[in-house]
Amino acid sequence: ATLGVYPNLPEYPEGQEREVSVLQTGPNAFYQYTWSDATTNFVKPKKKDKKAEAAHPPVFINLDTFTVNLIPETGDQYLQVILALELEDIAAENALKGQMPKIRNNIMLLLSSKKASELLPKEGKESLAEALKEEINDIIAPPKKNKKGEKTSSEGPVKSVLFTSFIIQ
Repeated sequence: ATLGVYPNLPEYPEGQEREVSVLQTGPNAFYQYTWSDATTNFVKPKKKDKKAEAAHPPVFINLDTFTVNLIPETGDQYLQVILALELEDIAAENALKGQMPKIRNNIMLLLSSKKASELLPKEGKESLAEALKEEINDIIAPPKKNKKGEKTSSEGPVKSVLFTSFIIQ
């Protein structure tokens, strides 16, 4: 037999306008293929147990009180806020604590850049919580830049930022 030509290859049908491929397998095939161990000993991955995932209690970290001057609108105004962070898992707590001085600094800068009128409505507080979450996650898991040089926000360990106290004076 010639290399690349199968024995007993059927004749090409007359009048056929398209290509025809013939593949012969089995013990009489011209080439023998040896399957790898990864194929012959394949073990199907286990499904995630949603009930077990739901059984893990949420992980929260309380931060110390923040007191900042707000951007003046009608005289001096202050914001005093206490935050709790909801984390994906307990393992994220060490990463968060290791970056705490930087996290506190960036939170202070963000809070002090706001006006009281922005923070009074519910939407303002929700927007602030989202901005704080992104700020903290960007410190723990820095965003990468895409091909255009734009920052793409990465998912970090902080799931949500919660206000346990929020006072504007």
